[in-house]
Amino acid sequence: MNRRATLSLLAAWLLFWAMMVATAVQDFLRHDSGPLWQPFLWESSSMAVATLLFTAQRLATRRFDSMLATPARWFARQALWLPVWWILFTPLAFGIRHAVYATAGMTYEHEPWGQTFLYENIKISIFVVIFTLIAFGMLSFRAAEQANAQLRSAQLHQLTQQMQPHFLFNALNTISSLMHSDVERADATLVQLADVLRATLDVSGQQQAPLSTELRLLRGYARLMEERFIDRVQIAWDIDAACGGCLVPVMSMQPLLENVFKHTVERRRGVTKIAISAKRDGDSLVLAVCDDAGMLASHAASSASGGAGIGVSNLRERLQALYGERAGLRLVQRDPAGVRAEMRLPCVS
Repeated sequence: MNRRATLSLLAAWLLFWAMMVATAVQDFLRHDSGPLWQPFLWESSSMAVATLLFTAQRLATRRFDSMLATPARWFARQALWLPVWWILFTPLAFGIRHAVYATAGMTYEHEPWGQTFLYENIKISIFVVIFTLIAFGMLSFRAAEQANAQLRSAQLHQLTQQMQPHFLFNALNTISSLMHSDVERADATLVQLADVLRATLDVSGQQQAPLSTELRLLRGYARLMEERFIDRVQIAWDIDAACGGCLVPVMSMQPLLENVFKHTVERRRGVTKIAISAKRDGDSLVLAVCDDAGMLASHAASSASGGAGIGVSNLRERLQALYGERAGLRLVQRDPAGVRAEMRLPCVS
């Protein structure tokens, strides 16, 4: 079991035995006389032996946890331990009581052994059934949580892997277009691409990375695009250095910047000003990419028909999988022109 499930079962176990001790003490005060350690001994001896046997049962049967999906088989394996309880519980628990009483110079009296075995075995059988059901519920819940976590991890890995070929395709397109006009710039851009790809190796297989690493990738991509659209773009960076350790999804800002080049820079002959920022807002990290000439309708149309919108759609899915309702991505039309893409994440280091 994981730590939370183990603590929950331990709490239920201790609560049950505390209730049994309290009941025994109350019954003793109503019907018997003598030192109060006696009812404590009766129930504590039962608890000690039950803890020993239940632990042994759990250690011996945990290899069958793969059968949780077929409860009948799992419970059949647990039922094999009932005879062990019937054989060992009463002799061990009552042996402790007899030993303690003898040490105190007293005699522990109880019903004849036949009646004692029958009564105690019926009682302990009910106890075993109850806690086996509790254990089954907790183990099943843990298995469901693990399955969901593994599925989410697989989905995130797939989405991240989809981002990398998409990024590479766009970068190679940039180099291809430069080769027809300026071979030296194409060569320099290819070197820049190699640096970016080297940086991606640092986060290979990861779903999140520090913002400082994400910005290293983003700056590399920005330089690639600046080479392609030389003299047509100005990028301003406003990064709060205190946010550098906050974790963000890998390659999460690149599709936002790509959208600006796709929908604004490529369609204009003038200079497009782009502002990239990262700031804290309470417990949230706000990442934004703004331009001064884009139209939100263009972004929406592309998202509906494919193209760069694939990256944004992919990013939304990754945010949902990683953070649920704690994160969001929105595109806002600026006045008089321009689009602000804002991503809000929980700031976790």
